Amino acid sequence: MNTLIFSSPGHIVRQLAARLRARRLAENWSRRTLAERAGVSESTIKRFETTGGIQLEDLVQLALALDATAEFGSLFPERPVLRLDQLTTAPRQRGRQ
Repeated sequence: MNTLIFSSPGHIVRQLAARLRARRLAENWSRRTLAERAGVSESTIKRFETTGGIQLEDLVQLALALDATAEFGSLFPERPVLRLDQLTTAPRQRGRQ
């Protein structure tokens, strides 16, 4: 599986849009077919594929239609809980680094 290259938010969005388009075409689905299966408008898909603009809920609907929701499970993983002695040894960082 290719990983996303984290260079900028815009670049990530464009990569996601290109992946969605490639997946749609691999299924041999038109935008209309995907729109019907996902319950979103064709214009939503066109806008996402061309500009990267999309609402999160619409993106999830498209992922469901394309059987691509497993990838969402790796977003925002929980961090391990630190022990009390680990909390007291590292000073808290404030502000932008």
